[in-house]
Amino acid sequence: MTRLGDTSKIKSVNIVMGLMTICFVIVLICPLYSLFSKAFISADGTFVGLGNYAEYFSTPALSVSIGNTIYISVFTAIVSTLIGFVYAYGVTRTNIKGKQFFRYAALIPLFLPTVVHGLSLVYLFGVQGVVTNLGWDIGLYGKTGIILSEIIYTFPQSFLMFYIALNYADGRLYEAAETMGCGNLKKFRYITVPSVKYTLINSLFVCFTLAFTDFGAPKVVGGSYNVLATDIYKQVAGQFNMNMGAVVGTLLLIPAIISFAVDRITSRKESGAISSKASALRIKDSTPRDVVFYVICGGVTLCLFIMVAVLFMGAFTKYYPYEMGFTLEHFNFSESTGGIQSFINSVVMSLLSAVAGTAFVFIYVYLVERSKSSRVLKVIGRLLSSIPLALPGMVIGLSFIFFFNSPDNPLNFIYGTVAILVLANVVHFYSVPFVTASSALKKHDKDYENVADSMRIPLWKSFTRVIVPLSLPAILEIFLYYFMNSMVTVSAVVFLYSAQFKVASIAITHMEEAGDIAQAAAMSLLILLVNIVARGIYELLVYRIKKRNERRKTDVVESA
Repeated sequence: MTRLGDTSKIKSVNIVMGLMTICFVIVLICPLYSLFSKAFISADGTFVGLGNYAEYFSTPALSVSIGNTIYISVFTAIVSTLIGFVYAYGVTRTNIKGKQFFRYAALIPLFLPTVVHGLSLVYLFGVQGVVTNLGWDIGLYGKTGIILSEIIYTFPQSFLMFYIALNYADGRLYEAAETMGCGNLKKFRYITVPSVKYTLINSLFVCFTLAFTDFGAPKVVGGSYNVLATDIYKQVAGQFNMNMGAVVGTLLLIPAIISFAVDRITSRKESGAISSKASALRIKDSTPRDVVFYVICGGVTLCLFIMVAVLFMGAFTKYYPYEMGFTLEHFNFSESTGGIQSFINSVVMSLLSAVAGTAFVFIYVYLVERSKSSRVLKVIGRLLSSIPLALPGMVIGLSFIFFFNSPDNPLNFIYGTVAILVLANVVHFYSVPFVTASSALKKHDKDYENVADSMRIPLWKSFTRVIVPLSLPAILEIFLYYFMNSMVTVSAVVFLYSAQFKVASIAITHMEEAGDIAQAAAMSLLILLVNIVARGIYELLVYRIKKRNERRKTDVVESA
């Protein structure tokens, strides 16, 4: 028999979760509906069905963008997946020195906006690039530059997926293969490759989708080579053709939705393939193997460090390549492109996004996973939480324009403010923190809530005093994820920023457009510095939390 107090508590939880779900629907489903509806009407508001799509595909200059985008995305996916697998294999399955260093080095591209990857390539392979001046002109502007930029952008994603997959090796399979006289090549072919086949598929689709939907790299090094992401920008920002922009936005959703479906399928299959009886893989000594992979990992790492080094060169030299003297004048940013205020705005926006996103995600996941709220609300919550994973940043930004910029919308007042940028970031990066929080909460014993119920302790008190402290590493990870991604995002905010609140990633794009690439390099280094500091603080806090927990366990054992 349910007690009166329990009924009241369940009712309160349902109200809170219901209100949060409504907020989620308003900032996620309503904008998407506005986007899709815009694609089927003309500029004067008349319903034209598939007329806008017919117009898009019948315009050669526009429809050719689809073929270009597919070509670049396929090429990028294959190369990034190959490099990501080989690099991860070297870090996890060999005895090379400095594995921790190589692991962190692979994450460098994640600390910078995608426009900066293109900017680094300009310094290396542009008309006056370092490599070009040595006599090697690769013809950077066009598909070559876009592909190189996208490989830099997607490589860390592929590496992280393979790094996790290869760490789950079952040593018993390799031991059994050795007893049967199988060589290294046969073990690789029949054990290693099958064990990561779903990760391989997932990596291909994820890298394809990231390259398909990226705006930053094509904007900087694309030249006249059109892709869908730049088509949206030209239609919306250049020609104010919102309806055609909506058409291209819906096309960007196709690979993202397919990638999302593949991710769901492969995740289920992979989780079922991991045995609890698996033993750790013992890596045998092999000097030739380690030398080969040391050269490969070292070569990739060197390329990533060169990418950052040329930014330092550009930011601290007077006028590359004509006057190479040291200067700090490029850090006196021009006010016409946002000035230093754009960097401050980025930090403010990222902190607000991290605070708002972390708070909403963790509370909402707690209600979904641990509370006694309505089963229907929980199902709706899980469904809504998975949708952002399939939404490219440009689609979110475009849908927010259509929804929040409508004069009939009572929330119109947030358009053009930092609030809409924060909302876009919270939605855009929501799904990964949701999974992180869900995994962390599932590890905690549900007896915490049962004891709290029996002692008539309010839910908010057990949540703040027990669940939050226990989940602090996961909360910090979510906070860092939101902060870093908000610092480097371009696509999600390119349509939403205002002249009064320009952010650093957009300022870099405008600096590059204006030919101020030295200032763009300087701004890029500031973003890199902030993200490295943020990562360092996170690592320090997590280290201290782990040490504190270890001391507590030792004290408990000694007292027992």
